[in-house]
Amino acid sequence: MEDALFSRDVAAANNIARPTGPLEEDPNLQEVINWFTKQPELERRFGQSIRQSIDEVLDGQRTGRFNIDELEKTEKTYLGTKVEIILRAEFRLGRGRDMDYSIATHEVDSKFTIGENWTIPGEADQHICLLARASDHKANYRAGLLRIHSEFLNAGKNRDGKRTLSTAGRSAVRWIIPDGKLPENILLTLSSEERAAIFNASAGHRSSGNGGQSRTNELFRRVQERLINRNTVLTVARQDDSPKRVRDARIHLRGDGIMILGHMKQHPHIARDLGLPVPDKGSWVAVRVAEVTASDSARRTTRISGKDYAIWQKGDRDDVAPAEY
Repeated sequence: MEDALFSRDVAAANNIARPTGPLEEDPNLQEVINWFTKQPELERRFGQSIRQSIDEVLDGQRTGRFNIDELEKTEKTYLGTKVEIILRAEFRLGRGRDMDYSIATHEVDSKFTIGENWTIPGEADQHICLLARASDHKANYRAGLLRIHSEFLNAGKNRDGKRTLSTAGRSAVRWIIPDGKLPENILLTLSSEERAAIFNASAGHRSSGNGGQSRTNELFRRVQERLINRNTVLTVARQDDSPKRVRDARIHLRGDGIMILGHMKQHPHIARDLGLPVPDKGSWVAVRVAEVTASDSARRTTRISGKDYAIWQKGDRDDVAPAEY
């Protein structure tokens, strides 16, 4: 059903280059659309806001949760409120008199779902709604705007008197971000065996208090050449100081030839040299390296302390990673 809804909505979006019905004569809606489309880095900022909202509700550091399906029903309901709050802060939106936001002087309500449709309360009738939907498992999201009219809603109501968007309503949404990329939830992309190895890495260290470090080490040992963010480290370590866990993991994994690159010193330069994702503040990328010679000129290399290193591949020696980089 999830795939069907997305494909149906995408098809609808492609078929309405010019909206029909009430939207044709809605300059206020167009002003809100224009306000959003003028925001710098709109897609990245919107996606980061949804990512932050999901992570904060999951509360991985305290709960160890990383899967949105594990949330309680009340937490899933609150997720919409969290998205509303973080979007307000990110885009410095004013509060509306009757709705959640005031955007370009117009009242706009915020509606978010991880399901198949949005539920619209009666008080939103005739108001503009900012509609966002995300799939953490697929790492995508979309956001659009619609002025609510009764012809855009299904007839049935839930126990709270809310109605869902009809097919006509979904077709009338003006997508400001039709196919946004949600920052990846790394732990969701791993196999159950890989996740078990990471979370069970502390089995022999619980009494020593080093369990969080053992899990962090295993995370960077198994997840390489991909960005790992601070929240992932917090969820795995279940401890406060994620940067310290990462610094210590560099020491522990050096013997395996693994480097962990961050945003400081020469780390971004090394990542670019090796063709890796470049970490920004609060993210890291692990990579196993091997020392190479001039005969390996076809490979991407980086120079560290007078030696050339490349990403390890089968046939390379099992080298120790550089001590300083």
